[in-house]
Amino acid sequence: MDDKLKKLQDQYKDVPIPDELEMMIEKNLQRPQKKKRKLPIFLTSAAAAAVLFTVGLNTSPAMAKNLADVPVIGPIVQVLTFTNYEMVEDEYTADIKVPQISGSSADINALNEKYAEEGKALYEQFKVDIEEMEAGNMSVNSGYIIETDTDDILSFGRYVEVIVVSRSTVMKYTTIDKKAETVITLPSLFKDDRYVEIISRYVEDELRNRMIEANGDEMYWIGGTEWHDESFGVFESISPEQNFYITEAGKLVMSFDVYEIAPGFMGLVTVEIPTELLQDVLMSNKYIK
Repeated sequence: MDDKLKKLQDQYKDVPIPDELEMMIEKNLQRPQKKKRKLPIFLTSAAAAAVLFTVGLNTSPAMAKNLADVPVIGPIVQVLTFTNYEMVEDEYTADIKVPQISGSSADINALNEKYAEEGKALYEQFKVDIEEMEAGNMSVNSGYIIETDTDDILSFGRYVEVIVVSRSTVMKYTTIDKKAETVITLPSLFKDDRYVEIISRYVEDELRNRMIEANGDEMYWIGGTEWHDESFGVFESISPEQNFYITEAGKLVMSFDVYEIAPGFMGLVTVEIPTELLQDVLMSNKYIK
């Protein structure tokens, strides 16, 4: 194992710096500073190391192969490379981490292209927004959390948190069959669309019970309690493509963004669905146990 790590270290040191990267660094060093702008985009030492590590993975097949042979603790082995957009400018900050999933299937490649495009678009929109703002504060943070990483599935969520006057958070989950390298969608888990009504009614009952048990300290847009204000509308149904993830125990969890099913102060809302309610409409128990 020591020989493998030594070989990996030597290959990392020998990775050539692309001409484009060298020219970009030199250009930034020679660029005159603007009076009002501080650190337009910076690379911390850790981020710089990550950039070189990424270059190594993409330019040295031997390095990538050796990395696969080195035991890694934790789910980060699923994310071999990433892009990190960072900005600190007066009262404006951005920290946007873009994951890249290992794998070579069409589904994985499509995901990686999508993540790269969305991350870049989010950063470009942030720059447009701060140019248009005459005063105030704005912060954009984006990254990902891994909910489940087993031999069979990977479930992770990508989040975007925007703070201007108030805080708004959006979470989008993705679940992957690791062996087949395919994306698992909500409809693909079921025989037909009956799952929509089954899950919707359970979510409705569960959130109503939460309000009753909390004596109004928790609030959701669910009718049938004294605490719900009908002017905010009433939850009727999940979407056929509702956000979800699968737990390590094989349980289906529905996820709702801020303001989707409750007032903003409730944050992101999740509801675990009992498998016995779904058994008759499940395609199989391969993923949902």
